[in-house]
Amino acid sequence: MARILAIDYGTKRTGLAVTDPGQIIASPLVTIPTHDLMLFLESYFKKEEVDALVVGHPRKMDHTDSESMKQIRFFVEAFKKRFKGIVVEWMDERFTSKLAMDAMVAGGMKKSDRRIKGNVDKVSAAIILQSFLEQRNNRSG
Repeated sequence: MARILAIDYGTKRTGLAVTDPGQIIASPLVTIPTHDLMLFLESYFKKEEVDALVVGHPRKMDHTDSESMKQIRFFVEAFKKRFKGIVVEWMDERFTSKLAMDAMVAGGMKKSDRRIKGNVDKVSAAIILQSFLEQRNNRSG
């Protein structure tokens, strides 16, 4: 089996998370400047086999798309053209930043480390990915 990669796309930084090859556990990977995202992915895909990309879908409380969706859709279209063999899935990402902060507190991360926005981004991506895995497993089981 190949890995599944998830992104928490941001205009400045993008958090990434990845599963193990068995697609069981989601782990934070890295946070990178968004303008370097495609180059990072190209390099990563040369080293690791990836089946799918899960993209966080930011929505407002009334279920309408947030303002950032235009940029995210633009990225996804470019991604699909460049990496044709990788399926793109969407996952609701509401509350992931709050859940990420709660998880970092519960995990004992120091306050100074929690203030580093990149840590929140990659943990948010891991929460998006874990939610995707749980939803997929509930559908198939």
